[in-house]
Amino acid sequence: MGHTARFKFHTTLNDFLQKQEQESWINYSFRDVPAIKDAIEAIGVPHPEVNAIVVNGRSVDFTYKLHPDDKVEVYPKGSPVTINLFPNYNPPFKFVLDVHLGKLARMLRLLGFDTIFDPELTEKELVAIAVSENRILLSRGTGILKHKTIVYGYWLRSQQPDEQLQEVIRYYNLAAEFSIFTRCMVCNGAIAQVTKEQLKEQLPPKTKLYFHEFYQCQNCQRVYWKGSHYERMQEFIQKL
Repeated sequence: MGHTARFKFHTTLNDFLQKQEQESWINYSFRDVPAIKDAIEAIGVPHPEVNAIVVNGRSVDFTYKLHPDDKVEVYPKGSPVTINLFPNYNPPFKFVLDVHLGKLARMLRLLGFDTIFDPELTEKELVAIAVSENRILLSRGTGILKHKTIVYGYWLRSQQPDEQLQEVIRYYNLAAEFSIFTRCMVCNGAIAQVTKEQLKEQLPPKTKLYFHEFYQCQNCQRVYWKGSHYERMQEFIQKL
């Protein structure tokens, strides 16, 4: 025999719902005794974005078994109801990005965040990296965030890289965590200052003449200096 429970999702969790379901009580039909986590994800909300669950006025975790006529309210990170279903993520912040997020990866690296991005990685590999290296998984798809082993993850609402960066900064309160120009934007390697003498065979003549402060990626050996591109990046960062 089938049963019904009622769900209501608060604030940003409504982004995952159909318009007619937003800010409304949703009737969820089920059989047997499913875990509440499975019910939440079946409705459309990936578990990493859930911060608190209240059933019939009592806080529960993801292992709670759904009962007939349960009244369930689900809250995101940053809501007044804070139960913390996951341990707090402690700095330094590390990320792994899903396919099509290459521009966001470069911008996160510019700000100094250890960010893995490889469009050749499979979904299974992305999940394994997120779990084994304790990284936050960022994705434009909700399916990958529903993998049961994922603890930290965020679904990017915008398709625009600049807006995506703003989303991540706000969601994880990253403004105080910037370590600008310490990571290679191309490969994610650490950048260290080097002397002009060390690079004399690699630099164009005019660069050697007009610039005196140089940095090099310790992984791919890419060289950086404070040219016009540096000024543009500074302007970009100041707008964040």
